Amino acid sequence: MTPRAYRFLTGLGGPLISLYLRRRLAAGKEDAARFAERQGMAGRARPEGPLAWIHAASVGEVQSVLLLLERLGAERPWLPLLVTTGTVTSAALCEKRLPKRAFHQYVPVDRLPWVRRFLDHWRPDLALWVESELWPNLVGECQRRAIPMVLINGRMSAKSYTGWQRAPNLVRPLLAGFETCFAQSDAEADRFERLGAKAVRRAGNLKFDARPLPADEAELARLTGLVAGRPVWLAASTHPGEEAAVFAADRSLRRTRPDLLTILVPRHATRGAGIAEAAEAAGLAVDRRSAGAVPGAGTQLYLADTMGELGLFYRLAGIAFVGGSLVPHGGQNLVEAARLNCAVIAGPHTHNFAEIVAEMEAARAVMRIASAEDLAAAVEGLLAEPARRETQAAAARAIADRSRGTIDTVLAALAPRLDTMAPDMAKHARA
Repeated sequence: MTPRAYRFLTGLGGPLISLYLRRRLAAGKEDAARFAERQGMAGRARPEGPLAWIHAASVGEVQSVLLLLERLGAERPWLPLLVTTGTVTSAALCEKRLPKRAFHQYVPVDRLPWVRRFLDHWRPDLALWVESELWPNLVGECQRRAIPMVLINGRMSAKSYTGWQRAPNLVRPLLAGFETCFAQSDAEADRFERLGAKAVRRAGNLKFDARPLPADEAELARLTGLVAGRPVWLAASTHPGEEAAVFAADRSLRRTRPDLLTILVPRHATRGAGIAEAAEAAGLAVDRRSAGAVPGAGTQLYLADTMGELGLFYRLAGIAFVGGSLVPHGGQNLVEAARLNCAVIAGPHTHNFAEIVAEMEAARAVMRIASAEDLAAAVEGLLAEPARRETQAAAARAIADRSRGTIDTVLAALAPRLDTMAPDMAKHARA
């Protein structure tokens, strides 16, 4: 397939795309109040002067660039920052955590009329694409309009690379349009080059520069008091297919630790009702945070199905299984847990973070598991030996701290391009 063929097919499939979006809207997966933004209609006026646009697909990508946005806002206060994402959950995160001069819009679905409407309104002077979400019509239209594009925190897993290899006539012209591609690792840099990217640089992973996940200190103190004296562990960012293993591990652990508290934070809070139903069917006494409950003496599973509170529960538990790794998703960000003094447990599927997981394994800073039985044994071992838990957590935290520095590399490389956007303003900002 070529970009031209892709444009033709997305044009021909317009009615089906619209039907698909309406179904998502009915299912609560689109924002009804701002649905027009998905069709390229702006939700606000364009700021005066130069504008930088950052596209981050969802929650994980937004979290990875929050500090970058803060640094850009502090170093170049004259520069408005348009941040686009495609999910309701990421929009909610942006509402809470975007810095001053940054604002959110939904990215248009990749139909050419909607893409052109979006770009006609916003007219960005620079486009920063985060990780790996490359929409052919949107990228191609930026190229046609000579909008400078840079890929930051570029991610190209072996699976994605194999998929793109099947469409060389589509991916090669898309990647060739980027001035620079900052890849997360040497392996990913090599994959981007083989697919046609130019000026590829291995910069590291911005997620490792992110500040520790926030937590309300008063709420942390309250929950710490409520669970005092109980053995506690956390299953974080779980995906479908992993909760059953968590329930089974809980049952196994509870044979010798009847006062155990298992905390479960699903990757997507909207799955809370279904998870609670499954937990109750498995015989667990469940309390849901989204319903306003706190863990009581009789709570066996505390389901934290809310947004933006993972940092609270990492601090509370100290032992964390990081999800997306017992199923072939590729794993969630282990560094978030490591930075908050957790002993980290992960399944076999961690290719999204292959380099740092390998480093953590070499330092015995992560425990790898492959089943519910393994998970129960890993948690039991850490509960039984607090000193071992502390040693493992300290080793993980040391590796997380050593992995910083990517943001300085990226900002230094972007500086000349940002300076050309408004030389007088940039000169004034440095003074």
